[in-house]
Amino acid sequence: MPAKDIVHDLVINALEKEGWTITHDPYFMPVGKERTFVDLGAEKILAATKANQKIAVEIKSFAGASDLVSFRDALGQYLFYKAILNDFEQDRILYLAVGNAIFSDFFLEAPIKKIWEFYQVKVLVFDENNQNSIKWIQ
Repeated sequence: MPAKDIVHDLVINALEKEGWTITHDPYFMPVGKERTFVDLGAEKILAATKANQKIAVEIKSFAGASDLVSFRDALGQYLFYKAILNDFEQDRILYLAVGNAIFSDFFLEAPIKKIWEFYQVKVLVFDENNQNSIKWIQ
């Protein structure tokens, strides 16, 4: 079984507080003869349209020695999973989940922000203290 990030359960709690149902933990996808996984798959029924919205969430704590190295690795994973989802399940939207502290202190630095905006990374920012999602950045 894949190792879980240290903030894994915090993200689950934040999503569930917003009405999401965790459908996969982890969410496996085929890659040729192999399989890979995103940390979570979730669904939410949209009352107005009675349709399901589906997401996949890659969770990162940035607990390593270097935020830049953690960001580079997270970006690579995000782009890899996004390409697989495009073939495997196009209606599932991929998000990179990061804590509010790393988002405010690192993701908003001009060169870093330019990179994740260039690659159109969708970010879910959650509060590590009260386990709520704060922002959904498209």
